[in-house]
This record gives sequence, C-alpha cells and structure tokens, in this order.
Amino acid sequence: MDILLVASAFNSLCQRVYAELSDQGHTVDVVLATHGPEPVRAAVRERRPELIVAPMLKSALPEDVWREHVCLIVHPGPPGDRGPSSLDWAIAEDATHWGVTVLQAEAAMDAGVVWASETFPVPATGKSDLYRNEAADAAAAAVRLAVRRYAEGSYKPRPQTGDWPTVVWRDYFRQDRRRVDWAHDDTATVLRKLRGADSQPGVLDELLGREVFLHGGHPEDQLRGRPGDLIATRNGAVCRATRDGAVWIPELRPRRSTGDPAPFRRPAATVLASWTPEYAAALPEATVPLELPGDRRTWSDIRYRQRGDTGFLSFAFPGGAMSTDQCRRLLAAYEYALARPTPVLVLGGARDFFSNGIHLNVIEGAADPGAESRDNLGAMDDLVEAVLRTTDRLVVAALAGNAAAGGAMLALAADEVWCRTGAVLNPHYRRMGLYGSEYWTYSLPRRAGEVTAHRLTTEALPVSAEQAARLGLVDRLVPTGAGEFAPAVEIMAAGLAASPGLAARITAKSAARRADEERRPLAEYRRDELARMHAIFADPTAPYHALRSAFVRKQPSASVRPLVTEGAS
Repeated sequence: MDILLVASAFNSLCQRVYAELSDQGHTVDVVLATHGPEPVRAAVRERRPELIVAPMLKSALPEDVWREHVCLIVHPGPPGDRGPSSLDWAIAEDATHWGVTVLQAEAAMDAGVVWASETFPVPATGKSDLYRNEAADAAAAAVRLAVRRYAEGSYKPRPQTGDWPTVVWRDYFRQDRRRVDWAHDDTATVLRKLRGADSQPGVLDELLGREVFLHGGHPEDQLRGRPGDLIATRNGAVCRATRDGAVWIPELRPRRSTGDPAPFRRPAATVLASWTPEYAAALPEATVPLELPGDRRTWSDIRYRQRGDTGFLSFAFPGGAMSTDQCRRLLAAYEYALARPTPVLVLGGARDFFSNGIHLNVIEGAADPGAESRDNLGAMDDLVEAVLRTTDRLVVAALAGNAAAGGAMLALAADEVWCRTGAVLNPHYRRMGLYGSEYWTYSLPRRAGEVTAHRLTTEALPVSAEQAARLGLVDRLVPTGAGEFAPAVEIMAAGLAASPGLAARITAKSAARRADEERRPLAEYRRDELARMHAIFADPTAPYHALRSAFVRKQPSASVRPLVTEGAS
C-alpha cells in the first residue's frame, strides 16, 4: 500500500515504523507536522495515500483529513487510556505492565475504534528508554497488525463503547506532580520521579539559586549527605543526597527564563561549572573502578567485566551521544580490556542506544563549537581506529538499541555485529550536513559494497535490523525483548569463545588487516575524511552549524532528508 506517516518529529519510533513497513513492501512517505496543518493537507493531496499512520503526533490531525481518510493513531497506553501523558502516569503509578493502542482518529481524543493493541512489561528504567524499547516493540507490532488488518479489508475495528474498555482519562502530567521534596521523599520516590521525566520534560528544581531541569536518575548505595545537597561528581554527573540515600543525575538543563545561553541538556557538572566554577571544582570526584563488584548499586557510564574467556566492555551514555571526554574515557577502558587475556571482547550496553556518535549538545554549548567539533571527532576517530587495529582477539559490537552516524561506524569497526531485532541503524551523516568520519569510507564499503554504501549515505534513511542484516551490516540478529538481550549476548559470546575455529579466525583477521593496510593505510582514510569534516567545522555558513543548533534546541529546521517533508514555508 501507499502509506503516509504523519509525525511531530522523525523520532526513533517513527523511523522504526517507516523502516519496518518499508521492509514489508509498502511505499512509505513521511510528513512532519511541525508547521501546522497545511503541510499535512498538502502531503495528503500530493501523495493520495491509501492509509495514514501517526506514530508520534503531539497535535491533532486536521478534521478534513481524518474525515476523508482512514488515519491510525498510535497511543502509548492500553485501550481506554486517554490523555497526553500516558507513559508518565504508568511510571508514576508503578505499573508492572502497560499497553499500546492503534486507534482510528476522530473528534474525541483517543476515543476512536481500535485496530490493534499490544501489552508490554514496565521495567525500572527511564521513560525514554522504555519508550524506545518495550513500548516501541509493542507499538511496532500493533502497527504492523493494524496495517495488515486494514489491507485485508475484512477486519472490523472494535468500537470503544458499552462495557469495553474501561475509560480512564489522565491529565497532562505537570511539573507540580514531578517536583522532588528532598527533605521528605525517599530514594525510591525520587528515582521514580526522575525516571518519569528523564529525557522530556525533566524535573524542574532549583540548584544554587537557579531553576534547572534534572534529567536522568540512578541509585547510589554508599554516599550520604544532607537531603538535597550535592555531595559528589563522577564523569560529568552529580550525586545528590536524599533523606535515606542518594541519587546520581547525569544531565541538567537550565530553564530558558534564567537567561542561560545554553538552555539545553548537558552533563550536569558542566552546567554547574558554567555557573560557579569554584563550587563545581570543590565537589569531590567519587571514582569507581571499571570492574565494579556485582552487589554495588551506583552509577557509572563505562564498566568492564569478564566471564570466562570473554570480556564485556559496557557503556551507556544519555541519548547515545559521546563527548570528547566520554570517547577518551571509553578508549582508555578499551585499552584496559585489551590488557586482559580474552580471545573475545564484546562492546555495548545492556539495553537502549549503542551510540549516536559525537555529542552535539556539548559541542553547541562550547565556547568554540567548531573547535569542539574537531576535538570530539578526533577522539571518536581514535576510538574507532583502536577497534579496527585490534588483531589479537575477536571484537563483537552488541547493539541492544539504535546506532547512528559515528556510532554506527563504531559498531561496523568490530569483527561481528550482533543486533537486537527492533533496533534501527542510521549509517549516514547527511541529515546533520556532514560528510562523516570514523573511517566510514573503509568500514561501510568493506561490509556492504561501494554501491550500497553510496546509497545508504546519500539517501540518509533509517534501516531496520533485518534490512541491515540483509545488507551485510549486521552478522547476527538477536530476537529478544530489551530485558533479555544482555543474557542472550552472554550465552552467544560464550559459544563464540569456545568455538574450535576461533584461533584460526583471529589469525586470518590479523592477516586481512595487514593486507588492507598495504592496499591503503587507515591513516589515508582518516586524513581524507577529516579534511572534508574540518572544512565544514571551520565554515560558519556550512549547514551543519544551523542544523546542529536547531537539533539541540529542538527547533524546526530545513531538512536534508530527501524523503521527509518538513512542511517548511
């Protein structure tokens, strides 16, 4: 069918729905409703779709559109749940399970006939992680089922009338419900509030006399202090005492009304240092070893552990972005892992993002964004090069979630890529106005071939895990839920480490690297890529700077995606 996706942003769920419906043979276009209803009307007139699907829509569809066309709305709540803050309420109420409903648009919000619904478990994780994983798995399955039912033509969608379903209206989840009472809330309550707003909108609070949004929350089992006080920092995060413990907060976002020139999410310690350098410098750095004991409950964005003959280097950075500091620390941890006698090394977090490449928020907040761009890219290149030059063991990139740009190239630098079904890859840079680096001109054609590499980087479209496997970007698909991915990878890694042909594979890998180096040294790929990138960074008129600023500040911008209609006037 010809399907038009209407969305408020081409976010992770919209990308996944686009990729998976395209895999099923549908012709899929996308219009972003960022400039009111007219672009949506225009897209409908131009494309004349057989079906309209809204995976993520913050505004109502124009009435003339939903009256004249079947429009399916993805609502992140079970049948009968109504309101704009469904996942927020699920986390606040400690729900163990929740649901996604695909319903037909009509005048009353979330009240249309139901085409499909799915349930999913709610683990103790942040809302954005939940949205990209368990909720997205359920939403994608429900959309596929609803589209199939509509295409077959015999299914009668179920009206929300009579005794089914039980209707529950949930108001917008406002900041007064999120606010932390540091003197009285226990740690579990504080964590629940922080996790319910980890990406958006954050928890409004006050620090050092300024209003700020807190983003992310993780427990701390040892540090203690007076409730509400900042008591330590670690790798850019801050630790804040509760009445019965403490929590780690990785990021802060100054409120726009404070006049801060960088009112967007950045590492918490960086924001504090921009306000009062002396205060930030006085906070103690609570260091922890890479190999943490299994019974510790504390936050660390990089960890190493060994199981038998396999090393596991895990990392989890907010939003998947990797700053200069994070890249350098991860490289140091990688070198630590290489010093351990393991024939197999697995890279990647237990769940959610693998990596999205350089940290645009940190770059945008820097005194010289061009210089920080160069530093961040250089640090990312150093990390990827270290993986490419590892010849004494097999390196596995385990993608629990999405990977994009330089993060996708970090994965492709490994010997094998294992990817959870449901993850989305964006192996390109064009949407941010960049040529790209991280040795993509070596790694991408090596796996997919020159023709496919050119198509992927010029079309700049999301690729499903299944399509990535068909293209040669992924070696093994892991068909599990988000919570089961890490245990599955551990079993697979043990099997790889015990495989009889492992030593021969490592020897062949070393010989192949030497042959590739003789054919064309890695240094030449890096030199040519960086020449293009540095020219962009140094040019104040390059689209990258405007696209980066708009992305970080969540402002509409002209898109470089050939498929997606932004609706710009």
